[in-house]
Amino acid sequence: MDCSIFAPSHITGFFQIINHQNPLKKGSRGAGVVMDKGVLTRIKISKNDHKIDIKINGEPDSFNDSITSKTIDLLQEKIVSEYGYEKRIQNGFKIEHDIQVPIGCGFGTSAACALGTALGLCYLFNLPLTYNQAAGVAHQAEVELGTGLGDLIAETAGGIVIRLKEGSPEFGKIDKVVSEPLYVISRSLGDIDTSSIIQDPQHQKTINQTGAGMLSQLVENPTPEKFMSLSYQFAQKTSLMSKEVKELVNILNEETIGASMAMLGNTAFALSKTPDTSLKDALISKIDFSGSRFVDL
Repeated sequence: MDCSIFAPSHITGFFQIINHQNPLKKGSRGAGVVMDKGVLTRIKISKNDHKIDIKINGEPDSFNDSITSKTIDLLQEKIVSEYGYEKRIQNGFKIEHDIQVPIGCGFGTSAACALGTALGLCYLFNLPLTYNQAAGVAHQAEVELGTGLGDLIAETAGGIVIRLKEGSPEFGKIDKVVSEPLYVISRSLGDIDTSSIIQDPQHQKTINQTGAGMLSQLVENPTPEKFMSLSYQFAQKTSLMSKEVKELVNILNEETIGASMAMLGNTAFALSKTPDTSLKDALISKIDFSGSRFVDL
């Protein structure tokens, strides 16, 4: 028995970090865009084997505490503690993540891997969790590992997502910008260690001071152009944007309706009415309006 789940990637334009002792209530407020390229997760039960095999783009996942293994552990713990051992995951299985965007570059790939893992295992093992509860386990894995704060709830929804209240889908609150289908043009120059930013007190202070008031400005004028304008202001004022990324952003700003830096990655991104760009090796995608879903292969 097997299944396949597509979880779209997500780029945050601006945000504020909201801490809480409960990881399900910890997260970020802000806004970002969901893309139709992301992570395709395939899971297959191995009935005669209790081994768990995880691969990313065909290669073994070598991290003992990776986002996928963390999600599996938290899912098992939740099921056992709330429903007893009769509902636990009892067989081995194989997980393969096909990641269609650069890893660690601000595209929310860790959230997408966690989301695909949680939803797929709930389905295959008939676990007694709702969609939001399963996604909540994936959000908790993200928060505890420090790999992200707000990507996951956006990836469940699709569109240009406004994160009005922090937390997992069980506790957070989102809205969307009404938008025509637009292209997302991006170019990555490398990764950034997300945890080194979101877990650093000085970075947190700068991010929260800069992001203050931006959410209300977008709600008052909910357009793609305003989202990109605020994102650009945020990237400039936080000084997170490198000189090299800023050069790419300047080029994209002349060709599109607006450009900025992906939070958090060494990546420039833009929204555009056409897929045309002068940037070499650009990743061209479209806004995904559906969010995470099961797919037939």
